[in-house]
Amino acid sequence: MSLMLENASVTDEIKTKKGNVRWWMLGLFLFGVTVNYITRNSLGILAPELKTTLGMSTEQYSWIVGSFQLAYTIFQPLCGWLIDVIGLKVGFLICATIWAFVTMLHAGAGSWLHLAILRFLMGATEAAATPANAKTLGEWFPKKERPVAAGWAGVGFSVGAMLAPPIIVMAHSWLGWQGAFIFSGIISFAWIALWWLFYYDPDKHPRLSKEELAFIKQDNEPIPVKVPFFTALKNISKNKKFYGIAIPAFMAEPAWAVLSFWVPLYLAHDKGMDLKQIAMFAWLPFLAADLGSIASGYLTKVYAKLFGCTRVNSVIASSVSGAFLMISLTLVAVTESPYVTIFLISIGGFGHQIISCMLSALVVESFDKGQMATVNGMRGSFAWIASFIFSLIIGATADTIGYSPLFVAMGFFDLIGAMFLIYFIAERKNQTA
Repeated sequence: MSLMLENASVTDEIKTKKGNVRWWMLGLFLFGVTVNYITRNSLGILAPELKTTLGMSTEQYSWIVGSFQLAYTIFQPLCGWLIDVIGLKVGFLICATIWAFVTMLHAGAGSWLHLAILRFLMGATEAAATPANAKTLGEWFPKKERPVAAGWAGVGFSVGAMLAPPIIVMAHSWLGWQGAFIFSGIISFAWIALWWLFYYDPDKHPRLSKEELAFIKQDNEPIPVKVPFFTALKNISKNKKFYGIAIPAFMAEPAWAVLSFWVPLYLAHDKGMDLKQIAMFAWLPFLAADLGSIASGYLTKVYAKLFGCTRVNSVIASSVSGAFLMISLTLVAVTESPYVTIFLISIGGFGHQIISCMLSALVVESFDKGQMATVNGMRGSFAWIASFIFSLIIGATADTIGYSPLFVAMGFFDLIGAMFLIYFIAERKNQTA
């Protein structure tokens, strides 16, 4: 009894003194992902002008988008493994430096093929964002805080896309499309300097108190074991839980690809919006996605409290809730008003980010710290395979059959993914989280 009281006293002391450095580190990472998404989404914002200036067809534009997606697909596990082996600070720094430089080179593109090559190089290094997300959560948060932290981390993936339209259009109005690319690259280099100066691992952070470090490490997780790249892939592929995360990610990503790369073109061609109108409204789905990211982690607490779900099952329940919201996209096919269209797509953005953030939470819940970045990279590869295929389908069919059948399909993809999530990962016995 006395031991229990002593442990409770120590816990109370840690809660009182632990501090909030971990949340500042998450904020710094979130800022980096925001910049990442501003640079990658600049292409979609400038697409209507680039198609005219460079004489591109819709199918050629799909190959430019596809080259980024192909590289992102291939390199996510490799970037994740690199981060697991050499550490988050240096690994993410190397990738960010390359993507910033390549972004600025976009200003010199003279053809769709030139642009496609640059987008491939950009995708190869921006692929570090997804695995770095899991690594940040695993290194800086105890298990009980990770679902909420995952929700906040997901904000960076959508707030960058939300800010991209006004920022890129503003830069375009001042500097032209070439200057808009250069400006987004400069923003990236500014963040790189902040990352180098202020990010530290928990064990080395000069401002992290002993109490907060003890709080972060309270789960006593084993010291990560570094293994060769292909050995890591082999070990992960044998774990059935990986497929419970990867298959839903595969089903979810086409919707995000459409939001990121195709909605501006869709609004321009099908709804008659010009670039300024797109800038005024195209950010709303990403604002909704931000809200979905934040809500996702807190939604797990609701399921745990009201229904007694375990930590894992509450995360799954939150993700399934997002899958049902995606049905809103089917209504886009029968909507004439561009404003109702944006509203429906915004509901889809909200639902998608709930799913995405909870899949990241399941990665850090189900795998040890030495695998988290690699696993999230592999999860991202599954997702971006679907993104790549779907973009090519859009490029080949949008000018003939239109976008409506594609929106209908996206409305039901995530419900299929939810079935695999429940089958492979859901805990069958109710137990205390």
